Amino acid sequence: MAEMELKSVRKAYGNTEVLRDIDLKIEDGEFVVLVGPSGCGKSTLLRMIAGLEPISGGAFTIGGQPMNDVAPRDRDIAMVFQSYALYPHMSVERNMGFSMEIRREPVAKRKGPVAEAAQTLGLDKLLDRFPKALSGGQRQRVAMGRAIVRDPKAFLFDEPLSNLDAALRVEMRLEIAKLHQRLGATMVYVTHDQVEAMTLADRIVVLNGGDIQQVGSPLDLYDTPANLFVAQFIGSPNMNVFDVTPVDGGVRLGNGTVLPGPAEARHLGIRPEHVEIVEDSGDVTATAQLVERLGSDTNIYTDIDGAGPLLVRVSGNVGLKPGDRVTLRYNPARLHFFGADGAALPRT
Repeated sequence: MAEMELKSVRKAYGNTEVLRDIDLKIEDGEFVVLVGPSGCGKSTLLRMIAGLEPISGGAFTIGGQPMNDVAPRDRDIAMVFQSYALYPHMSVERNMGFSMEIRREPVAKRKGPVAEAAQTLGLDKLLDRFPKALSGGQRQRVAMGRAIVRDPKAFLFDEPLSNLDAALRVEMRLEIAKLHQRLGATMVYVTHDQVEAMTLADRIVVLNGGDIQQVGSPLDLYDTPANLFVAQFIGSPNMNVFDVTPVDGGVRLGNGTVLPGPAEARHLGIRPEHVEIVEDSGDVTATAQLVERLGSDTNIYTDIDGAGPLLVRVSGNVGLKPGDRVTLRYNPARLHFFGADGAALPRT
């Protein structure tokens, strides 16, 4: 049973609070991703779960058992770090089975778990190689295999893909997702990359400044962000946000356009993919500033007269160039409204 629960957990270094009143329950077999900008406390929280950092206040349990004062080696948790930390003088097989070796398990007993983990990760033909003869992705697989061989209650990943190039990150992201499906183990994963968070997580925990901003499924956070920070952090490209002022019948943009919306709204948001370019009458006109052709999609950076910049994302290619005038139409059902404090408001 690898259900984890943090109740009012806090972390402080002297008078500096890093994490405040963290309440989070991670179900057995769940894949939870901790995401946020640098310095938000996500890696510190992961290290507290692992026992590598002491908890300053609150309670942490695994399977209902208190863990605050339990040593890391006794928590039955395996951790995969950003650095592979492989022993260069050991073969892949020995690196993967080293946790069993230091427990003085006989060689014959190590063979089975190592071979099974190697098969799962596609390393079965590389067991005799040394780390210097492996690619970055293969080394990360070895680090994951070392964790699997321990057969822990839970896996913790601390930005394991940040040292890899773009193609390898995609490949390893798929490997980690398949690994979770095969093992059904509880996994907690730290990243600053919200694409990794969206594609891997059962639930995402968004942190900022030591506080949890929102917890939910990837689509919950995408469709109904709790506040302006989550709205702009989740989703790629970022959500467009405009300052608005309340008027009779709704809210007004800087160019005078009035949209239906709550009177408390001070910010309006719309995602780039929820704006379309039209030939006939639309909602606003703008000037194309930059056109990014990505193949499957095109990003058009525009400037709305009197209102400011707006990024539009369309499928496929469009025949636009900087300086062209475009007519834009938004999807009214996809508008997001936020109050002066940044909290999300109900849609009208």
